[in-house]
Amino acid sequence: MSLLILGLILWGGAHLFKRIAPERRAAMGDKGRGPIALVLFVGLVLMVIGYRMADVAVLWGRSPAMVGVNNLLMLLSVYLFAAAGAKTALARRMRHPMLTGVKVWAMAHLLVNGDVPSFVLFGGLMAWAVIEVILINRAEPDWTPPAATDKAKEIKAVIIAAIVYIVIVGIHYALGYPTFG
Repeated sequence: MSLLILGLILWGGAHLFKRIAPERRAAMGDKGRGPIALVLFVGLVLMVIGYRMADVAVLWGRSPAMVGVNNLLMLLSVYLFAAAGAKTALARRMRHPMLTGVKVWAMAHLLVNGDVPSFVLFGGLMAWAVIEVILINRAEPDWTPPAATDKAKEIKAVIIAAIVYIVIVGIHYALGYPTFG
């Protein structure tokens, strides 16, 4: 469990560094991207290893209804990531579609994974996303929505989200986590 927690700390710390110490991050300039990316990568690896190694205390199991809700929320989460990248109509109405996608992703996983490592991992990442939104909104209270895009980008975002969702499902099955029950 300690590797999982260390991974979360590295992930959250690297992402929050820009918000907590903006002058120091700005002083690093473009040369700071490599070390920050390395810390993020190490944090991600530690989260995966720590999650897979953690002792499991199960509070509840999966139910068919929650698996269905999880899958719908995951499709929404993946679309929010695609919408953020493509600057779709949804991204023009929502200030933080990517961080909202992280929160939806975390909630979806908490619904079907009633064990302590899942609470730590998904709850920790949800907490990070909430803190990130709060800090961004405080640092930059004024928000200008992205410019409107054409319908082709809207369709492209939906198609990309569907493809990425299918890939994610395949990876979950390959790792032994049956996505559809």
